[in-house]
Amino acid sequence: MIERLVASGAITSHAAPVAGQIQPASMDLRLGQRCWRVRASFLPGPDRAARRRIDSLSLHEIDLSRGAVLETGCVYVAELMESLALPAEVAASANPKSSTGRIDVFTRVIVDGGSAFDQIPAGYRGPLYAEISPKTFPVLVRSGSRLSQIRFRSGQPRLDDATLAALDTEAQLIAGGRHPIAGGVAVSVDLAGFTPDGLIGYRGKRHTGVIDVDRVGVHRIADYWEPLMREETRALVLDPSEFYILASREAVHVPPGYAAEMVAIDPNVGEFRVHYAGFFDPGFGHAAAGGHGARAVLEVRSHNVPFIIEDGQIVGRLVYEKMAEQPRVLYGADLQSNYQAQGLKLSKHFR
Repeated sequence: MIERLVASGAITSHAAPVAGQIQPASMDLRLGQRCWRVRASFLPGPDRAARRRIDSLSLHEIDLSRGAVLETGCVYVAELMESLALPAEVAASANPKSSTGRIDVFTRVIVDGGSAFDQIPAGYRGPLYAEISPKTFPVLVRSGSRLSQIRFRSGQPRLDDATLAALDTEAQLIAGGRHPIAGGVAVSVDLAGFTPDGLIGYRGKRHTGVIDVDRVGVHRIADYWEPLMREETRALVLDPSEFYILASREAVHVPPGYAAEMVAIDPNVGEFRVHYAGFFDPGFGHAAAGGHGARAVLEVRSHNVPFIIEDGQIVGRLVYEKMAEQPRVLYGADLQSNYQAQGLKLSKHFR
């Protein structure tokens, strides 16, 4: 579908698509030339252009063609290279890319007239903007940097629980733990450890150097992350001021012909947020695409108060959607897929 939308002019850009920008079920969005430091996050609201709100809230404009450092604790809005002229039956949603979420950069897409972040209504015609707010690490970005991704939908592709249970029986969506299917497939956290010495995850350090979002494998893990080791209680206290990288106990499988998304846990079950970057492309964890045993890496923050999570505690749910057509290439097969067959893994920026 995405290639057809590009070919028909429903997706246009200031520059031609680059290699790897179009994934099996999503498309990366690229930062444009201009970015604004704004006083606060905002939504345009009905019948209001995002650019008008930017002009009223902007503190200063930044030229991204030369690269710029975005500081922690600040809110920025950048124009995106891509714009849309969607057919009446096609809607879209956006999400941070996996590599963006894993460095705790909070990114949301804004559209003209928007009353919700990351939601693009069917038939939308207009520009796209990205709100960017680094939480733990300052980041270096430039025109063409890809922080967000977009997924297009027609109709109601999400599987109900009965259909999802049938697919699970056929294709084993989760391995290593079984939970009732209710509003999706439950995923739990692994605090038992991934290495012989009991490594369970990482906690982001404060006051670090800058992370260049476009460079792969150049930053030392020890400069940015504190390793977390297994406790006897197999529990972890989440500090609301800290950012954690953990992983699921279960291996996740997204069969060809389907896509998945991690959705937020019911706030009545726990006061924490898991997984900024929720898209899973067709073929993630698929054995034939080299992904057998892939875990879901969890970007975790507690809300407002310290919160204890325990090994095996449910932290999110995967919802699955039927693809409009079988993808030509699966995630991890002939694509530059950084996280196929992953266990506990930091973003691609670290070596």
